[in-house]
Amino acid sequence: MSTDVPAVDPIAVLVGDRSVLSRTSTAERLADVLRTRITEGHFPPGTRLSEEAIGGALGVSRNTLREAFRLLTHERLLVHELNRGVFVRMLSEADVADLYRLRKLVQCSIVREVQSPPGDRLAPVAAAVEAGEAAAARQSWRELGTADIHFHQALCTLAGSPRVDELMRGLLAELRLVFHVMADPQPFHEPYLARNRQILQALQRGHGNEAERLLREYLDDAERQLVEAYRTKSL
Repeated sequence: MSTDVPAVDPIAVLVGDRSVLSRTSTAERLADVLRTRITEGHFPPGTRLSEEAIGGALGVSRNTLREAFRLLTHERLLVHELNRGVFVRMLSEADVADLYRLRKLVQCSIVREVQSPPGDRLAPVAAAVEAGEAAAARQSWRELGTADIHFHQALCTLAGSPRVDELMRGLLAELRLVFHVMADPQPFHEPYLARNRQILQALQRGHGNEAERLLREYLDDAERQLVEAYRTKSL
């Protein structure tokens, strides 16, 4: 049985982000705050984002907030519905297939290039694995999902490319919206903990080909589980 604490009011969570934004904050910085909270699972698909509530929590103008919404809509995280407002996007089975196609192209090529021990460059990857194991020990499954996303973000930093990092931030935020299709996150996320550590260990040895094989199998299995969940939900 999960021992997760009751769901936290996402607007209350945003109040804590107010200090991140200065009086001259830009829409890009605001979009980054909201993207992070979506990635962490605070705003599930279908959530209506209130301009008044979010603007008040973060102390930003309506125009700045609307520009941030526009940016996140362009990233396919939000959708604007005429006369209804702005909502967190609900993804489809086709979105899942497309996201995993891109993940395999990008992530597998990155780990394959590791042909010698990366040393300290793997510190963020190791930290994400340890954070996931700690979340599982607390039976905090939302935190485990966040740690898993951080693990994959950290893998992509091995490319040493700010453009790849930016691409993956948006892609993995979309992926978090997909995770919500799993009625029970524990049996979905928990088995991948050991696989994350196996990938880390292969990279620590500088065995990029082995890491690629493990990661490709991992992504194939995750995609299959998520597609099955979407099909079950539609029945």
